[in-house]
Amino acid sequence: MTNQAVDQSIEKALASFKELDEKITHLSSIAALIGWDQKVIAPKKGRSTFANASGTLSTEIFKLSVSSEMGGLLDILSTPEAAAQLDDISKAQVREHKENYDRSKKIPTDLYKEYAVLTAQANDVWEAARANNDFGSYQPFLEKIVEFKRKVAEIYGYEKHPYDALLNEFEPGLTVEKLDPLFAKLRESSVALLKRIQASPNQPLVSIFEQNYNVEKQREFNKYILPIIGFDTEGGRLDETAHPFAQTINTGDVRLTTRYLEDNVRSAIFGTIHEAGHGIYEQNIDEKYEGTVLQSGSSFGVHESQSRFLENMVARSESFWKYFYTTLQTYFPEQLNAVKLEDFYRAVNAVEPSLIRVEADELTYNLHIMVRYEIEKALIGGEIEVKDLPEVWNKKMEDYLGITPETDSVGVLQDIHWSFGGFGYFPSYSLGNLYAAQILNKIQQDLPDFYETIEKGEFGKIQGWLKDKIHQHGKFLTPNELIVNATGEELNAQYLVDYLEEKYSKVYGL
Repeated sequence: MTNQAVDQSIEKALASFKELDEKITHLSSIAALIGWDQKVIAPKKGRSTFANASGTLSTEIFKLSVSSEMGGLLDILSTPEAAAQLDDISKAQVREHKENYDRSKKIPTDLYKEYAVLTAQANDVWEAARANNDFGSYQPFLEKIVEFKRKVAEIYGYEKHPYDALLNEFEPGLTVEKLDPLFAKLRESSVALLKRIQASPNQPLVSIFEQNYNVEKQREFNKYILPIIGFDTEGGRLDETAHPFAQTINTGDVRLTTRYLEDNVRSAIFGTIHEAGHGIYEQNIDEKYEGTVLQSGSSFGVHESQSRFLENMVARSESFWKYFYTTLQTYFPEQLNAVKLEDFYRAVNAVEPSLIRVEADELTYNLHIMVRYEIEKALIGGEIEVKDLPEVWNKKMEDYLGITPETDSVGVLQDIHWSFGGFGYFPSYSLGNLYAAQILNKIQQDLPDFYETIEKGEFGKIQGWLKDKIHQHGKFLTPNELIVNATGEELNAQYLVDYLEEKYSKVYGL
């Protein structure tokens, strides 16, 4: 074949590949909308039946991604000749689809469809089980999901631990061997700091939150705060659900959810800001990636870095509340008018070992992740079974956080992740903390007035930096490329250790 013929073949394959990529992306967008609808507004009576339709659509998307057409196109576009001809964006599209193809092609279509229907049903079962403190009703569904994940780990293949195969889905290259020492270091530093905090006589006045905060007023405050911190309300919306999440339909339609508790105003405020971090990331991805596999975040860990950065480094800072606190007081004058700003700031940063992960403070949060990580690793490795989970969960909570859940609803049933098969997802949260601390270090070097701008309620410069260094790139850069591009070095855990030490020494006067 002549060089001209080769070039024409590659050009034709690229055009077909991009059409297929766009088709998969569009169908995935519809599937995302269905998923949001099912979790937020769909009548409960029809959810189980509709789960079959949702499973059918997911299966069709899966079939396209592992089709012979996709395989043939990837074979052509992965050659050295193609690499010399493709632009960088096309190369990134090929990279992402090839990784997914090589992994997913190994899974039988019938098995995938069965799994898609199972997880769609399991979400509703989990929601009812948590509401009724009924692990037994959820157990058979979770057993089937774990069985599937064990099969998948063997199908994907791994070098040392079956859990590695699942970790790689969420954070490429991450393994148990890399994660175990990282978590050991975090545990050691966190536990040592926790003991010093608990021994401090300077405990925050958390009792200010132990009163009624009108839910409607909480809704109004959240809607007030979102556009100020950078979330485009014309390109998104805020709704309520049992377990807060963010769902992207496209870069112009990003949906946030939260939940409101009358006796815990912190939950909705910081939960909403957390999800806004995810949402702002998606809204700021460059439009040139719209309709392609690159139109989402680089990895789950990088995505979590943006939500944790906004929730903790920004929204739990003293500067943040110097701007927003007087407004919050106007919404809740009876509860907060007599409370000084400093006392409120210290209270929202109080360290209290707690049962619920999404309401955990920055310091103990990683311990919640370790509980889940170690359980998942043991489940996939066959060391424990689903029936053992309530007992194992409670024991680890006691060992790591010094507290034991009184019910499974606030214990093993609290998270939605296992119901949709998200094994390997939880470590992304701690990776997000690590990325976020490193990003904070760099952004303060580039923007020395970082906290001064927050104090003025001016978030444009900060969001501009994040858009330039992180958001706009979507999946174009790999996680490692992105963090090196943004900060000048690979992931370094010391930034998080130093950040926590500095912050809590100030809050508790250590």
